[in-house]
Amino acid sequence: MPVPDSIVSTDLPTATLLLLALAAGGVGMSKSGLAGLGMVHIVIFAAIFGARASTGVLLPLLVLGDVLAVLLVGQAVDWRMVARLLPPAIAGILLGWVLLDWLDERSLRPVVGAIILALSGLQAARLWRPVLFGHFPHSNWFAWLLGGFAGVTTMLANAAGPVVALYLLAVAMPKDALIATAAWLFLVLNVLKLPFSWQLGLITTDTLLLNLLLAPMVLLGLLAGRWVVKRIPQRLFNTLILLFTATAATRLMGLW
Repeated sequence: MPVPDSIVSTDLPTATLLLLALAAGGVGMSKSGLAGLGMVHIVIFAAIFGARASTGVLLPLLVLGDVLAVLLVGQAVDWRMVARLLPPAIAGILLGWVLLDWLDERSLRPVVGAIILALSGLQAARLWRPVLFGHFPHSNWFAWLLGGFAGVTTMLANAAGPVVALYLLAVAMPKDALIATAAWLFLVLNVLKLPFSWQLGLITTDTLLLNLLLAPMVLLGLLAGRWVVKRIPQRLFNTLILLFTATAATRLMGLW
């Protein structure tokens, strides 16, 4: 049963706080490069606070995760890719802000999930047969399509990690560069989202108190995720990203 979004952190039951701590650790792990794991904390926060309110509770933790990721792994960033994805993603955030103000985002989640699942299948086909669709990932229209879609999904559900990961996989980016580029991109996007979420009443003093309590778990999750990612070969990393992304998509579609 979702708790009210106005409740302060100290008023939450111990079991709920422990579950949220686990989810905050998942925020850090998702920022380490395992993007599809982001659905774990999205599902937990949504179950406790409700789908709409949870986006504001979660957003400051995502910003913290982005800052830590940039400091720890941001050196390999591909600024050309950041610059390419940023304009369509910002346009998508503005569209998502409008939609979130008057549309129940739950009705959009199955559509978002189906699109992500289709993109995952397409990328799996490209990994299996590299000659398939060889040129379109580098085209401007593809960058605008996925960048805009990432902006909408990050505003509606904080669920753009798999979308960005799919794009960076499609352009054959090595894992260190993928992680660093995604970290910088999401740092910019999530900071830009803060005033919109505040204006919508999704970020409050109470939610920030809860964020402060959960913040150490984000760092622990990021360090644990980095330990895992460093030991994963590139091909296995690509496969895991696709599996996590497809799983996240099925969750958005309500299949589990």
